[in-house]
Amino acid sequence: MNDAAPTNLAALRSPLYGTMDKIPGGTMVIPLVLGAVVGTTAPGFLELGSFTTALFATPMPMMALVIFAAGMQITPRSIGPVAGTTGAILLGKTLVPGLLIVTLGFAVGLDGILGISILAMLATFDNSNGGIWLAFTGKYGTKTDRGAYVASAVNDGPFFTMLFIGAAGLGAIPLDAFAAAIIPLILGILVGNIDHRWTEIMRPVPTIVIPFFAFGLGTGIDLSAILTGGLTGIVLGLVVTPFTGGCTYLAYRFLLRRGKRAGIGFAAGTTAGNSIVTPAIIASADPRFEQYVGVTTVQVATAVLISAITAPLIAAWFLRRNGTLSDPDEDGLDERGEPLAVGVGASSASSGGDAAPRPAGDPDERPTGAAGPHDSDSSRSSPR
Repeated sequence: MNDAAPTNLAALRSPLYGTMDKIPGGTMVIPLVLGAVVGTTAPGFLELGSFTTALFATPMPMMALVIFAAGMQITPRSIGPVAGTTGAILLGKTLVPGLLIVTLGFAVGLDGILGISILAMLATFDNSNGGIWLAFTGKYGTKTDRGAYVASAVNDGPFFTMLFIGAAGLGAIPLDAFAAAIIPLILGILVGNIDHRWTEIMRPVPTIVIPFFAFGLGTGIDLSAILTGGLTGIVLGLVVTPFTGGCTYLAYRFLLRRGKRAGIGFAAGTTAGNSIVTPAIIASADPRFEQYVGVTTVQVATAVLISAITAPLIAAWFLRRNGTLSDPDEDGLDERGEPLAVGVGASSASSGGDAAPRPAGDPDERPTGAAGPHDSDSSRSSPR
């Protein structure tokens, strides 16, 4: 009976996870929406205390764990093959939008335009939802795309918002605030480079934790506030994917030359769930921003929810339009969506079709064909 179990994992009935997995980014989006519904309609449930509150209404420790685990995957062996992709994503998703917003801030001041402050724009545009990226690239991306989750690990949290505001002179951000935001990532990098076995053990952490911290983040989104006062947040949310996802798409198309698969860049056009607390963190570092916290938090929460839906939908539309809405590893396609060359297909397909294979003798390497369907899905959803 036990011998047959591994071969039947793919056939197991999965009404919950199976349904989420069919939706682009569903393992992040659906728990996020459910959390928002529960937080709006039954907030008392989240205040019961003990393990109930700890699991469903306290996402920060789990988010910090994901950032730590993501940092553990940043090793010379893992970052080498994906350095170009990671850099392109950071350029298109974080640096270009952030610099444009800072320039706007110099022109119009901290109040911004149309009721959307500079703080709201930065907190919305300069980060990305790593859960959506992992969920989408785990289904439609290559190993290089999945490994570029490092970009989300780097730009997640308030660090870049602090950096842009502080470096541009738009605010005074203390050094300890910078340190607190980035220490989990740095510790993860150090531990991951010291203990490679622990790195492998921690690899599936994002896949396991994302649905739980997504629910917790959702409980902080008040749907009634979005409906009554979140019109500017809706506008902000609708702009996130076309603007920042579009910049990442251009980086994929012209810098990485990904051809038919460049549309996957739109999956980066999201707002990270923990950016909801960024306005409060910035205000605690510089009191001049306190006047923006209330409205900005609602706007950012709305953008988190909307971009989590629009980014995978737009990315899927672009891939479908080019006939590449499929798993390139299973289809024997290269990173540009073209068939692998004869003689290369066998070796490349067996290693996941990655254009940048691991160095010979890498202890992290394992034959893809040796994994069962369930194990394969788990490994695809984790940063490499």
